[in-house]
Amino acid sequence: MKIALDIRGSTGFGIGTYTRNIVRALAQFDQTNSYVLIGSPVKLQEFGPLPANFKSITLVEPDTSFKGFVGCRSILKRLRCDLLHIPHLYWLPRNLPCPYVLTAHDVLEHMDRAHQRSRPKRLTQYFLTCRVLRKAARVLAVSRFTKGEVEKLFKLPAEHIEVIHNAIDERFLRGHTTQNDRQFIAERYLVNYPFLLYAGSISPHKNLVRIIEAFSALKGELEKAGKYPDLKLIIIGDELSKHPDLRRTVIRSGVQNDVRFLGFVPVEVLRIFYDLAKVFVFPSLYEGFGLQPLEAMAHGTPVVTSNLSSLPEVVGNAAVLVNPENVFEIMRALHRVLLDQPLRNKLKEAGYQQVQKFSWVKSARHLLDVYEDVVRCKGKINVPSSEEAVERAANF
Repeated sequence: MKIALDIRGSTGFGIGTYTRNIVRALAQFDQTNSYVLIGSPVKLQEFGPLPANFKSITLVEPDTSFKGFVGCRSILKRLRCDLLHIPHLYWLPRNLPCPYVLTAHDVLEHMDRAHQRSRPKRLTQYFLTCRVLRKAARVLAVSRFTKGEVEKLFKLPAEHIEVIHNAIDERFLRGHTTQNDRQFIAERYLVNYPFLLYAGSISPHKNLVRIIEAFSALKGELEKAGKYPDLKLIIIGDELSKHPDLRRTVIRSGVQNDVRFLGFVPVEVLRIFYDLAKVFVFPSLYEGFGLQPLEAMAHGTPVVTSNLSSLPEVVGNAAVLVNPENVFEIMRALHRVLLDQPLRNKLKEAGYQQVQKFSWVKSARHLLDVYEDVVRCKGKINVPSSEEAVERAANF
């Protein structure tokens, strides 16, 4: 087979992490099929050295432009590709010369974010996304939860969607921190105290306001018990200047001396923070998969996370689950995990085991099976007409 991957939309940690790890995993065990990576030279460099059956084709025009659309189609036709994998959900239809599969990481764009646009724009994007999904030879969902969301929202048949889980980057599997690592954090970031950790983007659905409020309540409870007087909350993610509401929450909660926003940090530094944190707190309201709890577990760090969306599926019994809309439930869980050493030990061991259930190589082998099935069937699959989707769009 000759498989093309359109990596032009693979930006940032989410889709970018997924694409890089899937390509690297395929490269580990598949030296038979040919792969064509379509994208800019800058993005291609992020994949590192690849075997001879992986070829890169430069295409810098974005996949949302007409020139980018024509360029991709021309490459697929010229190289006679059997299949195209687009590693993200999109909505502008493409008239392609070969079957395609796409990966759905979540449907957040069609939920809360959709209401930031006018109704005509929402309907247009929704209807065109339906069309894209129905014409795909297969839709790949990163969790059973995401599969259910795609089925429900776009009225797709279950057999049209394949669940292929994400996994953590191998750089988070390189053991625990050294004395030099701890000294680096102390000198570079001035962190020499116990802390709770949140890592991820800073968006409304990530629930940072309630994390801060829960931390404030936790400080009060710990003060009564005379425990952890110097405990801090460290938030790693976007720049705080983009989110003034969080600064107001910190001030209103009276923890301005105990909450630190570090912005972006490289993976090699993030793994040290994961390793040193007393608890990783991640009560997100919505996750298509949610890698960060697994990343923390790989370092033996106890996790408090949400009982909603994909997170129970991802963490299993290796984390304490909470109602993310209840500040005091989050606080009580943090208090318990901090002070209950047998529970900490149990979560540590369960976390190590949970991480082993997810592997990029395992996911890539499953993906290759899908590729082979699609090419063998020439992309044909029976998908119902879009009448239900049109009816759904009318009420969207």
